[in-house]
Amino acid sequence: MASKFLKSIPFFLLFAMAMAGDPNIITDFVVPANYSGTIDGSFFTFTGMRSVISSDYPSTFTVTKASLANFPALDGQSVSYALLQFPAGAINPPHTHPRSAELLFVVEGSLNVGFIDTTNKLYTQTLNVGDMFVFPKGLVHYQSNDDPKQPTAAISAFGSANAGTISVPLSVFTTGIDDTILAKAFKTDVATIQKLKAGLAPKA
Repeated sequence: MASKFLKSIPFFLLFAMAMAGDPNIITDFVVPANYSGTIDGSFFTFTGMRSVISSDYPSTFTVTKASLANFPALDGQSVSYALLQFPAGAINPPHTHPRSAELLFVVEGSLNVGFIDTTNKLYTQTLNVGDMFVFPKGLVHYQSNDDPKQPTAAISAFGSANAGTISVPLSVFTTGIDDTILAKAFKTDVATIQKLKAGLAPKA
C-alpha cells in the first residue's frame, strides 16, 4: 500500500506544477484587509499612467507598472500591465518573469526582441508599431531599441497580478555571490568579475 502511494507522488507533483499560477478566488474580487476606503468604481480604477502620458519622454529606459503592488484591485484577477518606454538606443536587459508569460504590444517606434528556450535556442524578431510578441513564462528575454534617434514605447500584458521580474545581470552580479564562484562559472578571472560588478553598482 505504501509503495503505491509513493509511486503516485510524482503524478501529484506534476499536476500541482501544471496548475501553478495565481490562486483562484471564491469571491467576485478581493479587498485588502487593511483597506479603509469605499468600495466603488474608484477602487477598480488605476490612474498611475496619467503622469506618463502627459510627461516628456524619459532619458533612460523606464517601466511603469499596474500590478498588485500599486493596484490592489488586481488581487485574484490574474492580470497586470506595464508601459515600457525606450529612449533612442535603450535596452531592457535580459530578465525573466517567473509567474507569467508576457504579451508585448509595440505602440511607438520599433523594437528588437528575443528570448532563449530551455535548449539554449535564441528566438529573435524586429517589431514595428502594431506588432505583438509573446515571451513564454519564465524564459530569459530582452528588448532593445536599436534606433539611434527615435524613442519606442510598448505595452506588456501579464497573466498574473504579480508576474515578478528577475534581472539576469543584477541577480548574478549584485546579490553577493562570491567572486571566485562567478569567475569559475564564467571561465574568467576575479578582476573581470569585479569590473562587471562595478559597472552595475548604483551611481552615487
